[in-house]
Amino acid sequence: MKIGELAARTNVSARLLRYYEEQGLITPDRAGNGYRDYAEGQVDRVVQIRGLLDAGLPTKIIREIIPCLDNPCTIHIRDATPELVATLEHERDQIDQRIRCLTRNRDAITSYIKAVRGAGRRRDGAASGLPSGHAVSGPRARRNGEPPTARG
Repeated sequence: MKIGELAARTNVSARLLRYYEEQGLITPDRAGNGYRDYAEGQVDRVVQIRGLLDAGLPTKIIREIIPCLDNPCTIHIRDATPELVATLEHERDQIDQRIRCLTRNRDAITSYIKAVRGAGRRRDGAASGLPSGHAVSGPRARRNGEPPTARG
């Protein structure tokens, strides 16, 4: 596939794809006319690269762990210095922290959605056990002991 199609399928600009190529993250074949020709597997590779970049990993580190993306059993270690290992451990720990934060945020949003849905059912009295018109929360809650209106 041409660079434009890969860009459209991955929602990554052609300019970024050329940058990924410069950084050694993706390697297209070249057609006889010099155009880049990307294999189908490059779609998944670009998505993985985007995920790693979004997680905060720099391209230098992504280039080192690219072999792990295809098949973890065929990891080829090249010049894995103690500094690189420490950097990877730090990046992994940062990702773990973001995962914990995202998990807490997801759980908070889920709780909020449940509360909103529950308040919606209580508003009409169906789930709250209250007679219709006696909501205890939400936009129609009574203020300062106001009596119910005809609309409820």
